[in-house]
Amino acid sequence: MKKGALYFALLFVPYFCFGQEMEAKPTYDAALAAKVGADDYGMKKYVIAFLKSGKVKIEDEAKRNELQMAHLKNIQRMALEGKLVLAGPFMDKQPIRGIYIFNVTTVEEAAKLTETDPSIQAGTLEMELHPWYGSAALMEITRLHRTLEKKDISK
Repeated sequence: MKKGALYFALLFVPYFCFGQEMEAKPTYDAALAAKVGADDYGMKKYVIAFLKSGKVKIEDEAKRNELQMAHLKNIQRMALEGKLVLAGPFMDKQPIRGIYIFNVTTVEEAAKLTETDPSIQAGTLEMELHPWYGSAALMEITRLHRTLEKKDISK
């Protein structure tokens, strides 16, 4: 590589890759940070759950659909109570079916919440729980999501 090309790469490639996309850091919002429970890094503790296929298989489609609706209503209830920050299925047909992110700090608290899930009670799903450290901004997802949904998934 020629010396001029090397200088160009060293000086201008970072600008083109990063400089144009970077915006000024927004002003710190102490009130919002307190509201969402952020630490000094804008992070907080959660518990993440991996929903896995359970040992029980329900063949009857009507019963399976009824259980799924109860599962979705339980998700909504936990979200409205502020205990469930994020939930969703994986789109591939694998043993890990979806995730929950609980707004709790201990696995024990999350385990009590998972016990309210009709699919867990029926044995069609199992939960694997792990403490997790992530952005406190996740606490705003439920509120924001409600402004984006045209249809209620549990109806």
